[in-house]
Amino acid sequence: MKIIALYNIKGGVGKTAACVNLAYSCAKSGMKTLLWDLDSQGAASYYFNVKPKVKGGTKRLFKTKEIGELIKETDIENLDLLPADFSYRHMDLFLDSEKKPKKRMVEFLKRFEDDYDILILDCPPSFSLVSENVFKSADVMLVPLIPTTLSLRTYNQILDYVDEHKKLSLKLMPFFSMVDKRKKLHTGIMSDGLNSINGLLRTSIPYLSVIENMGIERAPVGVFAPRSDAAAAFDALWMEVVLRAKLNSQ
Repeated sequence: MKIIALYNIKGGVGKTAACVNLAYSCAKSGMKTLLWDLDSQGAASYYFNVKPKVKGGTKRLFKTKEIGELIKETDIENLDLLPADFSYRHMDLFLDSEKKPKKRMVEFLKRFEDDYDILILDCPPSFSLVSENVFKSADVMLVPLIPTTLSLRTYNQILDYVDEHKKLSLKLMPFFSMVDKRKKLHTGIMSDGLNSINGLLRTSIPYLSVIENMGIERAPVGVFAPRSDAAAAFDALWMEVVLRAKLNSQ
């Protein structure tokens, strides 16, 4: 099982939309997929029309031996969801009370190894003990970047953290998100980024109203607009991740 995290310190960069659509593309390709909505706001859970609630909250989630009863099936074949819960806002406090607090998530995620090919984490936009656990757990970290100066600055902060922790083995894969090619700033930063950002994925996600309609349709774009440019972009991004991370050879 490979673990892929969608993460950025900065919010509002299209992280959850990318997470949901990439999980859809993954499941559509035939890989057994689990998406864990780690954000207490529960946006990914909402998109899949699943109530953002875990019975017993964070404590029961980590402590129970019957993890299967906490997982929800989605309407999409091969795609299950571990939903969000409002108690996740205090997950830092729970982890801090545990032995080996920075490795607790690694131990927890091992429970899913026999049942899934890919586990995708939709991470909250912050830097915390939760995110430190994500850095240790993930094989691949996808970082959506809006082509703006402030967005690139937050990515540099992620790079600094990874550089300071040499034992981390995850692969960083940034990609441009919410791209508006009518803006000179966006096109300029994207052009410069191809030469200056290590590991940058070539596929970008455009800023399109059909992606915003996910909130109305409560489904990935590929479900309600399969022939749209947005659906094609997410499929292309997923294929690039598969090739770059060699997911077919796992």
